[in-house]
Amino acid sequence: MSHEYDTTAEPVAEIRGLRVEIDGHAIVDGVSLQALPGKVTALVGASGSGKTTTGLALLGEYPPGARVTGDVRLAADGQVGYIPQHPAAVLNPARRITALLTDIARAQIRHLPRGRRRAAARERVLRALAEAQLQDAEALLRRYPHQLSGGQQQRVVLAQALLLGARVIVADEPTTGQDALTKSRIVDQLAAVAARGIAVVLLSHDLDVVRALADDVLVMRAGRVVESGPAQRLWLAPRHEWTRELLDQQPSFTESDTTADYAPAEPVLRIRDLTARHHDGARGRTVVLRTPELDLHPGECLAVVGLSGSGKTTLARCLAGLHRDHDGRILLDDIALPRSLRDRSRAQLAAVQYVFQDARAAFDEHRPVLHQVARTAIRLRGADHRSAETEALATLTRLGLPPELVHRRPGQLSGGELQRAALARALLARPRVLICDEITSGLDTVTRRGILDTLTALLRDRDDLSLILITHDLDTAALAHRIAVLDAGELVEQGPARRILTEPSHPFTVSLMETTARLGAGTGR
Repeated sequence: MSHEYDTTAEPVAEIRGLRVEIDGHAIVDGVSLQALPGKVTALVGASGSGKTTTGLALLGEYPPGARVTGDVRLAADGQVGYIPQHPAAVLNPARRITALLTDIARAQIRHLPRGRRRAAARERVLRALAEAQLQDAEALLRRYPHQLSGGQQQRVVLAQALLLGARVIVADEPTTGQDALTKSRIVDQLAAVAARGIAVVLLSHDLDVVRALADDVLVMRAGRVVESGPAQRLWLAPRHEWTRELLDQQPSFTESDTTADYAPAEPVLRIRDLTARHHDGARGRTVVLRTPELDLHPGECLAVVGLSGSGKTTLARCLAGLHRDHDGRILLDDIALPRSLRDRSRAQLAAVQYVFQDARAAFDEHRPVLHQVARTAIRLRGADHRSAETEALATLTRLGLPPELVHRRPGQLSGGELQRAALARALLARPRVLICDEITSGLDTVTRRGILDTLTALLRDRDDLSLILITHDLDTAALAHRIAVLDAGELVEQGPARRILTEPSHPFTVSLMETTARLGAGTGR
């Protein structure tokens, strides 16, 4: 994307020859980049390639114990804003959204008379939320971060960065876990940020978003830049083999290999008249999800798609016993599941397993990954420690994690590696129903394809396993047997994946398909 701004100006931030070593191993090696006013510079590459370490260097942040060489320079007024991949990690769970944003706004209106400050701060907060494409801002201000979807949390952090008035914004996977319509809005917003003369450093695995936004692209692998140049040249004539591999892995509505052989049996899971609510401050309880009827059959993959905040994760949490405030029935083998996991038997806990979107937040950072994976078999199946670790190691190896990695702590694994570990941990319960909540949304194209191939193989090899894919990505949903579509908390359409993707009947599904096609063509508009 070409942004109409004077790009002959001096860079507002610059990295020269950056090298970051941990225990003698270089995780970033000789990286250089310039953040120019009004331009979007994108760093792309596989999980663990060094994108985030490079981006955080602009904020002066490095991994603990790192040895750093090279130069990082900021202009005198070059304040840097940061939008992290996992926003929950930087949002204080004990404070409402209004407090998190107002604290920033207050620092900017101290010059005003005291009587005007509260109104001015609120006006700035609401404007930032609107610019971040966060709808129903008045209601969301009263909520806590855990009461927002992943996409809503991401946009709150974007609003914080906008409130800061940064000259540079480092956007680390800003569209992670978001649907095509929201991606389109984020593309438009970041383009508008660049149009105001702000430099944007975009760290992303989403090549559609990079294609729509970037002026220049740096392709990273194993801590090094293997190719760089204007975005248009890289798309049309990639020179490095790794760049070509990344581009070749772009998905395109590939139907699941198991679909042709699938014949539905009696449902393993039934949802009937489910109505879920959130506590919403002074407004009391607000209905956020209505699902009159939805079934999951043995051996079936059901994809649940919709906008960020449409109720996808709330539905998943209800099924897993993590969201108690709901009416209706959830039946496993025609036996009602208790609303809370605290009231479920060990067998019921093992039967329904949840793999979270943010795998890093789901692990104890102080204990080796192998021990945490093995603990599932110990707690839910009564296995002894030795057999549990043997099974955990075999499962992790089968999912592509070599033994030398699984003895490390979570912080020493990449996002893709840790997501495989989270999947292994759930599988050690030997579940009947596996719920995967946006587990590929933060991964590069190569790693994402590997995870999806693993899930497809699991369904093919285990007749007793059923899968629920919570996803914003229609290419991922295309791997499912059936698709259920949520819009504003309502189940608006469900049916065979092929029909939903080729002949959608509901206007919302139609708009989702059209926006996905526009993003794939390289424009967010």
